[in-house]
Amino acid sequence: MAFFRSVSALSRLRSRVGQQSNLANSVRWLQTPSSSNTDLYSELKELVPEYQERVKKLKKDHGSVELGKITVDMVLGGMRGMTALVWLGSAVDPDEGIRFRGMSIPECQKKLPGAFPGGEPLPEAVLWLLLTGKIPNKEQVDSLSQELRSRATIPDYAYKAIDALPVSAHPMTQFTTGVMALQVQSEFQKAYESGIAKARYWEPTYEDTLNLIARLPAIAAYIYRRKYKDGKIIPLDDSLDYGANYAHMLGFDDPEMLEFMRLYISIHSDHEGGNVSSHTAHLVASPLSDPYLAFAAALNGLAGPLHGLANQEVLRWIRSIVAEFGTPNISTEQLADYINKTLSKGQVVPGYGHGVLRQTDPRYTCQREFALKHLPNDPLFQLVSKIKEVVPPILTKLGKVKNPWPNVDAHSGVLLNYYGLTEENYYTVLFGVSRSFGVGPQLIWDRALGMPLERPKSVTLEKLEQLCAKSS
Repeated sequence: MAFFRSVSALSRLRSRVGQQSNLANSVRWLQTPSSSNTDLYSELKELVPEYQERVKKLKKDHGSVELGKITVDMVLGGMRGMTALVWLGSAVDPDEGIRFRGMSIPECQKKLPGAFPGGEPLPEAVLWLLLTGKIPNKEQVDSLSQELRSRATIPDYAYKAIDALPVSAHPMTQFTTGVMALQVQSEFQKAYESGIAKARYWEPTYEDTLNLIARLPAIAAYIYRRKYKDGKIIPLDDSLDYGANYAHMLGFDDPEMLEFMRLYISIHSDHEGGNVSSHTAHLVASPLSDPYLAFAAALNGLAGPLHGLANQEVLRWIRSIVAEFGTPNISTEQLADYINKTLSKGQVVPGYGHGVLRQTDPRYTCQREFALKHLPNDPLFQLVSKIKEVVPPILTKLGKVKNPWPNVDAHSGVLLNYYGLTEENYYTVLFGVSRSFGVGPQLIWDRALGMPLERPKSVTLEKLEQLCAKSS
């Protein structure tokens, strides 16, 4: 382990000029405890034996306990409602929404350290919480922020791999390519090939995960600058935290944008383990694929229109409303007519509904509160507010929609657009960077807890029909 940690300590982010890497160097929420160690690795190392014992006891004493029944609707309906895996970082309640290690978003905003008193939670604080289940103090968060900056050097060949693609390639295609290029430096792959003991798999996984998280903003910012700007790299600022640095490297230095980026990354970090990107990472890592391979696969799932691509679809739809009427200042009657026209074409209203939630997504709510504080008079924000008034009654009247309320995607695009990040095709990359904060910790715990190769049973359509015939 000393090798892994000494390697990471050598790296310092610099501009692309001269960046060449040496491969050889390469519910308990009310009782949420506070952390004591300054070093995240030390904090985690103390927790691993405790969690291992808990899993061992569950297997030994309760291995035959039934968690529910499986219906045909579940098998044919995307496995919705089927309890099938353990996810430590978060859970989604249909009525309350997401809880990070038992803490709601308002509780995270109140208890987790920000860049300044009363500020939005720092992503580093969320990472600490998701990985350890403990609330970090400012000193611990600052230490982790510095560690991530020290790990953020990008090898030149990663940029070259992206440059091999046409500039016209979708940002998510370029992003996945960059992540795959970083895989060359996987510590887990090297340790596995060297015969590391199974009990220690989590250690190089930890190194890969922190290295990956640290390097994603520079890769993501390079893609943005390459595709939409002049291609010039903006180097990392060693005085800034993770979210602020990402915004800075994109080319945005408005303090409000830096603060929104902290909020954005924090609330998009995790959403339990059943969503496409999170489950994909867990699945791909289960045969001991390293975190780079697993996260690249997760990004490909996130790029789907029904998952992470939804946020760009929302802003496009809102812009289509403005284009239709020539102004965002329209009446509720005009808006209702447009929504009904959208639905009559067999299309959905983007940003509304959710596979689990049955109330307004709290991630939408906290973004709305941010907008009310910082941009209450923005015409597009006011249109988003009006859409929230009009859409739910219409969807409810249809009688086919289980959740007519806005989700996280219904709001983020308008905020990003307000601060100048208007290229909606890039929005899923922002989501991808954020999701590493949830996926990464779970991959570490998967290896620490010895989670096995995932291999569910499938049936043919004929077999399913036979089973149904027998039960009728």
